[in-house]
Amino acid sequence: MLLNSTVPLSVDFDRPEDFLVFIFHILFATAAVLVAGSVVIAILSNRSLRGQNRFIFMLNTSISDTLTGFSVYYLGLFDVQEGYPSRNGTFYILPSFLGVNVLTFLFAQFDRYFAVCHPFFYNRYITRPAVISVCGFCWIYTYSILTAQTLVPISKAAQMNAFGVMTLQVIVLIKVIMTVKLYVIARSQLVREAPSADRNSKKESLRIIVFVVICFLALWSPSFVNIIVRQLTGKGLRFRNEATNLFATMARMNALVTPAVYLWGSPALRGAVWRSVWRKVCPWRKG
Repeated sequence: MLLNSTVPLSVDFDRPEDFLVFIFHILFATAAVLVAGSVVIAILSNRSLRGQNRFIFMLNTSISDTLTGFSVYYLGLFDVQEGYPSRNGTFYILPSFLGVNVLTFLFAQFDRYFAVCHPFFYNRYITRPAVISVCGFCWIYTYSILTAQTLVPISKAAQMNAFGVMTLQVIVLIKVIMTVKLYVIARSQLVREAPSADRNSKKESLRIIVFVVICFLALWSPSFVNIIVRQLTGKGLRFRNEATNLFATMARMNALVTPAVYLWGSPALRGAVWRSVWRKVCPWRKG
């Protein structure tokens, strides 16, 4: 149960690497909150960004990434082991922020596919309210499953969790296929379009979503493979807690990498972040 008593720290501080692990999680959590939180504030503060579907998807993942950053202050600094049974766990509430991102990325890929390949259909049916509803669905679906798992016996919850992992395998496969397809589209179709602001926007958004998905899969796949091996064979690597779980830490690194890729790939977002956040925090800087 979460915080039902005093929770010990994640490391014993009897080895030099214990200090490094503890400091790393503090720095990582702070960086993720600052970077992802800045993206959230910038998009919410800028009407032109809020009016574009691709930035709504960015907003949804950045909210999740900000919460993931905050969650590391617990998962990374205290002795927590998620699972069935768990130790000082959160019933997967905190780790599931990454699940929200998995679904959001998938829908964002479909969004970019329809925007490039079927622009007439896209402009007519893929409206801003529809995108907001899809983003809301990502949260509702993820945490409805978690709520159901808390209402059933542990054995049933473990079975539901295993089924969720299998479902995630299908989603990951779809994401890989869509990433390849979007890359092909970016190279073939956009080259034939005349230079324009709309073409540049499509090219920018495709580049961002492809890089984000590649980074997400690269960082998350080791944890995913280890979970599958453990469930199928009973082997695989086991760690003392979430803080020392290298694979889980790599997966949570997406909370920093994803908004960083957004900022790298979108000059409009960079400008909005500077105007809305950092220029106010650093008033002595000009520009």
